[in-house]
Amino acid sequence: MPYDETPAPTQAPPQTQTLNRSSAGSSAARLPAPRLRGAVDAAPAPWLLRLIAVGLVLAALNLRPAITSLGALLEEVREGLHMSGSVAGVLTSVPPLCFALFGVMAPRLARRFGAGTVVCAGMAAIAAGLVIRPYVGSTAGFLAASALALMGIAVSNILMPVIVKRWFPDRVGTMTGLYSMALALGTALAAAVTVPLTGALGGNWQSGLAVWAVLAALAVLPWIVLVRDRTPAPGPPAATRPGRGSGTASGSAEGSGPAAGSASGAASGSASASGAADARSAEAPALRITRSRTAWGLACFFGLQATAAYITMGWMPQIFRDAGVPAGTAGVLLAVTMAMGVPLAFVIPRVAGRLRQQGPIVVVLGLCGLIGYTGLYLAPAAGAWAWALLLGVANCAFPLALTMIGMRSRTGAGVVRLSAFAQSTGYLLSIPGPLLVGVLYQHSGGWGLPIALMAGLMIPQMVAGVLAGRDRTIEDEC
Repeated sequence: MPYDETPAPTQAPPQTQTLNRSSAGSSAARLPAPRLRGAVDAAPAPWLLRLIAVGLVLAALNLRPAITSLGALLEEVREGLHMSGSVAGVLTSVPPLCFALFGVMAPRLARRFGAGTVVCAGMAAIAAGLVIRPYVGSTAGFLAASALALMGIAVSNILMPVIVKRWFPDRVGTMTGLYSMALALGTALAAAVTVPLTGALGGNWQSGLAVWAVLAALAVLPWIVLVRDRTPAPGPPAATRPGRGSGTASGSAEGSGPAAGSASGAASGSASASGAADARSAEAPALRITRSRTAWGLACFFGLQATAAYITMGWMPQIFRDAGVPAGTAGVLLAVTMAMGVPLAFVIPRVAGRLRQQGPIVVVLGLCGLIGYTGLYLAPAAGAWAWALLLGVANCAFPLALTMIGMRSRTGAGVVRLSAFAQSTGYLLSIPGPLLVGVLYQHSGGWGLPIALMAGLMIPQMVAGVLAGRDRTIEDEC
């Protein structure tokens, strides 16, 4: 995406966006319609807004159960499908792979079919994948059905901030916080209740996994109303400098992919100056983002924190179960880890936005991870609740990464481009981690080496985060 090396203007008149819309010519074909930055043409009916709010909550509830429900029953799935530890590692690596591959498709699909239509199809894909995968009877089929569900998650993940900006332009922060809390709730709920649900359904792991398709099917219903809505997605908002308020919603938005950076800027309230800046950005030469050490630092930080997150979601219940913790308790421990993201996703971005450099926060989160992994190694069962809490704090590097993305560029176009680079590159970097944990677990016969790997990755994560958290922008380096 193009960019503008000069700082974005701060006094763009309100009518600039309307004029740009009618006179931008070929540039307008490349830019989303700016009229949606502030409001839709006609005020939507209150009942429609309420229905969309319900749809946002239901969609967010479905963005993680496909992953955390599997983590809670991974041992049963491995036994049922005769899956080796290495293959289980492949299975836990599928989420970041799908997010990297399918997430980049979401903006193009939304421009062609409308964001509501794509989210509706995404929820249907999640439901179909979840109901199919337990009953295919083979490892390959299980992986393929999981990929179908994760494809739906990937595109929906990206478009949640777009839906919020489209229908709630004056309540971006509030609605972002609402769906972020729903996402964290769905993540923790699936981890906590999958094992008890499996027992209530006769002890069959297939039923315990398939039951989450019901929630996804319910989430399809509100979005049917928006299938005919083909209104373009809002344009990328400008990033404020130094980003005092930009982090709040970006950190709380548990979305992933290129749109997350857009969400972070939207929540900052700086959209009023962005129309002219983004139009000018379209005429500038392409930003050579690969020349920026800050961009690479952010990509590595994002990838390493994603590695830790997917290892945690995929393997932590198994670590506790192998230490003698009951299966139901192991699921609740994972739920505790995931639930830590609810309050901290609001607190950390606010604190980060008030600091010129975010390195100290990176170090504190990394130290929490080191202590948590050390505890898992030395006394996994005795201190299980403490380790779960500490690892939950460490996993909040995700909202911090999104916050820093919003603060490391001067323009809206730069934020979107940095977000796309950091997150797509980061997810690709995170793919080998869960796989390597599975291989080490299988060949070493225990959790000593895998936990040592997890702890060791905290060191480069802190180094990359300190580099990315310096008070500079990518425009200074490219």
